[in-house]
Amino acid sequence: QVQLVESGGGLVQAGGSLRLSCAASGRALSFADMGWFRQAPGKEREFVAGIDWRGSSRVFAESVKGRFTISRENAKNTLFLQMNSLKPEDTAVYYCAAPLDLSRQAVLPSGTWGQGTQVTVSS
Repeated sequence: QVQLVESGGGLVQAGGSLRLSCAASGRALSFADMGWFRQAPGKEREFVAGIDWRGSSRVFAESVKGRFTISRENAKNTLFLQMNSLKPEDTAVYYCAAPLDLSRQAVLPSGTWGQGTQVTVSS
């Protein structure tokens, strides 16, 4: 059984940066595509960014392109999301998930979600 634990969320002013981490335990996810999703109050959960297991292919939602980057350290079973130039509309609970179908930007039915970390961007 895989467990995913996110960290790094917090309160930041618009224009600031945060780096989220997602640590996997229970089973290595070195060969799984992984991703980040977010859910703002009153809105559906949406895809933010995904990365293939090699770390060579990345996909981003249009709303975060050029501002967010995704990376991973397979040796440490950890996924990252670097968020720069944050905007108030980035405020949401951010979740990591795996395994991911990167082409469809969707988590597989057998996939696992973390508990989420709150990101709040003040104007």
